Amino acid sequence: MTKLRTSIVGHRHRAVPRLLAVCGLAAMLAGCYESRLAQNEYPDDYRQRHPITLKEGERTVEIFIGRNRGGLTASQRADVLSFAQQWRHDATSGIIVDVPHGGPINHAATDSMRETLSILTASGVPRRAVYVRKYRLPAASVATIKISYAQIMADAGPCGRWPYDMGPAGGKVYNSNKPYWNFGCANQRNLAAMVDNPADLVQPRGEQPAYEARRSVALEKYRKGEIPSGKYDGFEKGKISDVGK
Repeated sequence: MTKLRTSIVGHRHRAVPRLLAVCGLAAMLAGCYESRLAQNEYPDDYRQRHPITLKEGERTVEIFIGRNRGGLTASQRADVLSFAQQWRHDATSGIIVDVPHGGPINHAATDSMRETLSILTASGVPRRAVYVRKYRLPAASVATIKISYAQIMADAGPCGRWPYDMGPAGGKVYNSNKPYWNFGCANQRNLAAMVDNPADLVQPRGEQPAYEARRSVALEKYRKGEIPSGKYDGFEKGKISDVGK
C-alpha cells in the first residue's frame, strides 16, 4: 500500500512541470496569435491600411435633351468628341448608348442621337462597337442620352472611418503611439484619382526609341565643339560688375 501511494505521488510531481510547460507554451502561442491579429487588423503602413486597388468601372457622359430642340449644342459636341477620344485610349468594352423613347421628346432625342453617332463614327469609333438601346423616360424627369463604356479604374478608401479613439482613452492604439487609422487615406485616394493610366501603379511602361534626328544634330554639334542645345550669346548679359577683368 505504501509503494502504491509513493508511486501516485511521484506521478503527480512529474505531471506538474509538464502541465506548467504546456500552459506556458499555450500562452506564448496565444500571445503571438494576438499580436499577429492586431497587426493584421491595424497595420502601421498607410499603404496597407488603404491600398490602391484596380477595378473595372464605368465612364458615363449624359447629354441633356430639350423638348423643342433637336441636335447637340457646341459644348455637347465637345463632350461627345472627348468621350470618343478617351474610349480609344482606355476603354475595355464597347460603347453603350441609352436613348429615351416615347413622349414629346421622341423627335428631339432621335435628332440628337443621329448627331451623336455621326461624331463617334468621325472620331474613329467602329459602328459595330456601339450598342444602342432605348428606355422609357420616367414622368417629370429630364431626358438625357447616356453614353458609357467600361474601363480600368484605380480606387482607394473609403476614407473617414474612425474605428479607434484618438484621445487618451487608455486603449492599445493610444498607448503604443501608432498612426491613426484614417491617416494617409486622402493621399492614397487622390493619387488613385490623378493617375493617368492605372496600369502604371502595377508596372512601368515600355520604353520608346530615342528621337534619332535630334540625337544626330546634338552629336554633330558636340563633335564640332559647339553647344549641343544651340547658340547662346548672352554670357555677358547676367554680369553685375566688371571686377575680375
